[in-house]
Amino acid sequence: MTLHSDVAALLAEAGILDVDVDEAVADDHARTSAYLRVVSVTASSESRDRDRAIVATILRDPNEMGSKTAVVALVDEIAGKVTGSAEFQQWSDGLLPEIDKLKAEGFREFIRRRIHDWLFYLSIEDGHVPTPAELAGVTDWMQRYLAEWSTSSAALALVAESANTRKTRNIAENARRGSTPAQGAAPSW
Repeated sequence: MTLHSDVAALLAEAGILDVDVDEAVADDHARTSAYLRVVSVTASSESRDRDRAIVATILRDPNEMGSKTAVVALVDEIAGKVTGSAEFQQWSDGLLPEIDKLKAEGFREFIRRRIHDWLFYLSIEDGHVPTPAELAGVTDWMQRYLAEWSTSSAALALVAESANTRKTRNIAENARRGSTPAQGAAPSW
């Protein structure tokens, strides 16, 4: 398949009719924006049956930075929808063969780390009490996310004590004391 046919097919399947396919093909930023819209539609679907095929199509794009951005957005949105870590593990396992096709090792690793971070977070939401070693194994981004959004008192205590940055430790400590996350703002994924 060609880039033009891939972009056209993704947009058509998502029901997005207001994107100029020729412009998206010619402009990496316009194409990434189109992919992000496709990802949003995909994530809002109740069915996860087409996710791997959509990811495979997006990851064929020669602009791996843009395709990585879109796939991370899908990972983030699905993590916010699943019922727990087991469901997310099963879903993400289906994507790994496609992710492994990325040429840039750094992009493959970034997506894998994001999946790992969400599995950690979702396990806490499932009732797992994390250890300091487990916390050290997630990114600073996830440590901050935990500090801002976790409702687990054990996780907040651990982050307040062991997070990599002082700012994250302070956010977690304030959350433990009853402050609301980010003044009630919705999570940004």
